[in-house]
Amino acid sequence: MSGVETGRLRAVLDRTADRLLAATVLERIAIAIASTALALLLGLAIVAAAGYDPAQFATHLVVGAFGSESAVSRTLRFSTLFILTGVAVAVAFRAGVFNIGVQGQFIVGGIACVMSIVWLAPHLPDGPIGGLALLTIGTIAAVAAGGLYAAFPGVLKAYGGANEIITTIMLNFIAIGIVGWLVQGWFGAEDATSTRTERLPENVSLPRLVFDEPNFSIVGLVVTLATVAVVAVIIARTRFGYDMVTSGYQRSAATYSGVDARRTVVATMTFSGMVAGLAGAVFAVMIQGHYTDPGGVGNYGFDAIAVSLLAANNPVGVVPAGLLFGGLESAGSHVQFNSDVPVQLIDGIIGLVVLFVAAPELFRMAAKRAGIGGEDR
Repeated sequence: MSGVETGRLRAVLDRTADRLLAATVLERIAIAIASTALALLLGLAIVAAAGYDPAQFATHLVVGAFGSESAVSRTLRFSTLFILTGVAVAVAFRAGVFNIGVQGQFIVGGIACVMSIVWLAPHLPDGPIGGLALLTIGTIAAVAAGGLYAAFPGVLKAYGGANEIITTIMLNFIAIGIVGWLVQGWFGAEDATSTRTERLPENVSLPRLVFDEPNFSIVGLVVTLATVAVVAVIIARTRFGYDMVTSGYQRSAATYSGVDARRTVVATMTFSGMVAGLAGAVFAVMIQGHYTDPGGVGNYGFDAIAVSLLAANNPVGVVPAGLLFGGLESAGSHVQFNSDVPVQLIDGIIGLVVLFVAAPELFRMAAKRAGIGGEDR
């Protein structure tokens, strides 16, 4: 590429970055909606090209996400987990730390919740009070386990210079392997015909309000939204949040003002892991009622990376992003069971929507870091 062409390309990138960096919140929402619509139109064209009925496919998408009470509860169930894990990722990304290990922290938190409840249940009274005590203990165990599992790569990064992307990815697979081994062996229920732990006691469950669905409770969604509010306040209104964000984007300035950057990295990772552990507890109590092979619990921690990027790593923005992902997941499940469209094509179209929606925010983040457009140009 000649120097002239390179200059033109850079000018186009600068103008595009200028526009995206200066976009207001409403403009960014409008971009996301337009990207979703464009991706869906392209997806329907692909469906038609593959020989299937695009109108029927579109109908299944809408019905699968919002077409009935069952569909709405399924969408909210997926959204609850995407929001919690998305917030966990956003906390770290916001501080310039790339916690790719939310999936592992989610798994460790879930098994810690289940096993602490199973072990302590015989020592506490039956009934609502005992159930509430066990639920509280299980949640605390999950939050602590997730936080500790995330603190480890934080310590390695802060005091050993280890790349947290590599260590957290490795810890994901270690969590899946070790927890899977424990569930198959030591933690496995003797009377189970499949790989799982003992079931949680009947008095340990979330109340069924609004939706009469066995795998979703509105209480889980309320806890999730409360967590989002707490995280947003901590980041925006507390000294810890200020130190965290400043260390991520202006490390030298933070150090000059007296912030211990190493300690902040460890605290940030721990905070992120605690939210992931809470997501694991909600998953175990609200959906499973026991714990099974972690290889089949879903990729909530991995998908949360896209949720967080779509929300520009804003904890509040994770809520609509999580709802979008929850709707897509719910719609995909419905289409898979109610049409003859291959699951690979469904996944590809959902992936296309995610790519189109996340691409503007990804470019915006990359431009800010690379100094393309804006004041850094």
